[in-house]
Amino acid sequence: MVRYDTILFDLDGTLTDPKLGITKSIQYALNSFGMDVPDPASLEKCIGPPLQDSFSEFFGLSPADTDRAIKKYREYFSEIGLYENEVYPGIADLLDALAREDRTLLVATSKPTLYSRKILEHFSLRRYFSFIAGSTMSGSRLRKADIIRYGLGKRPPAQGSLVAMVGDRKHDVIGAKEAGVDSIGVLYGYGSLAELRGSAPDHIVANVRELKNLLLGGESPLAV
Repeated sequence: MVRYDTILFDLDGTLTDPKLGITKSIQYALNSFGMDVPDPASLEKCIGPPLQDSFSEFFGLSPADTDRAIKKYREYFSEIGLYENEVYPGIADLLDALAREDRTLLVATSKPTLYSRKILEHFSLRRYFSFIAGSTMSGSRLRKADIIRYGLGKRPPAQGSLVAMVGDRKHDVIGAKEAGVDSIGVLYGYGSLAELRGSAPDHIVANVRELKNLLLGGESPLAV
């Protein structure tokens, strides 16, 4: 039985379901390049990775066009898309239970810290976290490992304590490995079982109930 004293949570696809706001913001950005994406479901692959990666990898935009696309994305997201979002059922109860056990909770997300803070405050989740580690508006600190290290640098774990990163995509797992901490993959977000198993996390859980059981003293119900 393992007890994690410091726990980092991804935001999109782990604490909240941002599908509507993110996909509409991407549609808005791509429309400015004359690219029409009528099916929002086709944009789910963009939830999790840094926007820079998504615009270049999935839509073939040059670095200059990627910068312009991100600016257009933020036009919509900062005013509307930010709040087209919802907290996954059971997350508030999980965070409350962990806080009552004096666990150190942090957010580690590729989303800019500015937006992350606003989202957490909007949904009354900010009070549970001792620090929010995100990317910068300028696009620096995008790699998940760097974000995790940054957060842990601001809130160093006690010597000998166990640390885990919770996230729904392979980027979370890979970043955790590079940063030297355990990883917990969640299947209720936007990463598939195949994606998560391919990155070999320490644990995989199917839903928030299983995540709560694991973090409060249970065991991972799925074989990695």
